[in-house]
Amino acid sequence: MKKKLSPAFRDKLVTSGIVVVFFALCLILTAAGATSNQFRGLVVPIAIYIILAVSLNLTVGVLGELSLGHAGFMCVGAYVGSVVSLLLGDVIENGYLRFPVALLCGGVIAGVFGFLIGIPVLRLRGDYLAIVTLAFGEVIKTIVRNLYIATDAAGLHINFTAIADMDLDPATQKIIVNGAMGISGSPRDSKMWIAALLVLLTVVVVMNLVDSRAGRAFMSVRDNVIAAESVGVPVVRYKLLAFSVSAFFAGIAGVLYSHNLSSISPSTFDYNLSIMILVYVVLGGIGSIRGSIIAAALLYALPEMLRALNTYRMVIYAVILIAMMILNNNEKFKGKLSKFSPKTLLDRMKRKGGDRI
Repeated sequence: MKKKLSPAFRDKLVTSGIVVVFFALCLILTAAGATSNQFRGLVVPIAIYIILAVSLNLTVGVLGELSLGHAGFMCVGAYVGSVVSLLLGDVIENGYLRFPVALLCGGVIAGVFGFLIGIPVLRLRGDYLAIVTLAFGEVIKTIVRNLYIATDAAGLHINFTAIADMDLDPATQKIIVNGAMGISGSPRDSKMWIAALLVLLTVVVVMNLVDSRAGRAFMSVRDNVIAAESVGVPVVRYKLLAFSVSAFFAGIAGVLYSHNLSSISPSTFDYNLSIMILVYVVLGGIGSIRGSIIAAALLYALPEMLRALNTYRMVIYAVILIAMMILNNNEKFKGKLSKFSPKTLLDRMKRKGGDRI
C-alpha cells in the first residue's frame, strides 16, 4: 500500500520547492545572460530580506511576541562578519573559505546577543516587549556609531572615542571600523548561489523547528501562556530559544548584506528597517513561512521595478500594500485563492485521473 505524505511534510516540500525553483531560474537566466544589471542586483537583497522575514516570523508569528529589534541583530551580524573577514583577509585569502567563517561568527554572536537580551526582555509582554526591543535596536546602532577598530604592528585597537586616540603606527595602520562612517572595503563574497543556499537553509530549519516539539510549545505559549505554564511548559526557556534562533538568522542576513556591498554604515540599521521587515511578515500572513517568502520577495522588488514611474511609484506601492492587507484578512478571497493552492490542484488532477479510469 502506497504511503501518503503528511500534510505538514507536503507543505514543507511545496515551500522549499518554491525557493529552489525561484533561485534556480535566477541562476539559469543569469548564466545565460538573459537578465539585466538591475535584476542581478536584486536577487541577493531579496534573499537577505526573505531570511529576515522568515526568522522574524518565528518570533512574531509562531511565538506570538512582537519584536521590533530585528535590525539590531542584523547590525551585529553585519559588523561582526565584516570585521572577521577584514581581519582574516591576509590569513585566509580564499573567499570561499573565509566567508563561511564570517557567516558562522556573525550568526553566533547575533544569537548570543539575542539570548542575553532575551533574558530580561522576554519576561515582558505586549507593547512593553515591543518598546524594549525597539530600544535595543537603537542602542546597538548608537554603540556601532561610536565604535572604532583598527590594527597596526602592535595588534588590534578598539576605541569608543576617536581614531586619533588610538596612537596608531602610521606606516602599518589599517582602519577597519570608523565610527559613524561605518566599514568600507568588505570583500564582495555574497554570491547569488550562496544567498540561495542560505535562504533554503533558513526556511528548512525554521519549518522543521515549527513542526517539532519546540514548535508546538511556541504555539501553546502564543495561544495561552497561562495554560502553557499550567501544564508544565517552560515558557521562558522556549521564548529564549525562539528569540535566539531568530537573532541567529538575522545575523546571517546581516553578514550576507555586509558582504554584498563595499561599505556599510550604522544609519542603515534603524527602526525603519525593523518596521519594514515586520510589514513583510504581517502582509505575508502571521505564522505563514511561505507567505513571508513571497511577501518579502514581491514587496522588496516592487519599488525597484516601479522606479521607471518616478513620482508615482511610492503611491502605487502604498496602494498595493493596502490592498494586500485588506485581501489577506478577507475570508472570501482566501477561499477563492485556496482553489489554486498546490494541494487543491493535485487533488483535482487525481480526481480527474480516477474518473477516466
